Amino acid sequence: PSTQQTVHNRIWSYENPTKPFEKIKGYLSFYAGPWECFVDEERVEAQPGDFYGGWVTGEVTGKVKGS
Repeated sequence: PSTQQTVHNRIWSYENPTKPFEKIKGYLSFYAGPWECFVDEERVEAQPGDFYGGWVTGEVTGKVKGS
């Protein structure tokens, strides 16, 4: 998006996580879209669908959830 656009519903967090996830309480996670995202200088794609928040790199093989 341009610097003039407002993006909605692209951040999530665990505010009341179960015990295994307590360490990430309060951290913010960003869905990959609609931005250009890079991992180790490789442009990554948002995981298909809008339910999962993952990023797909060239190292991912096989079927990806959401596709």
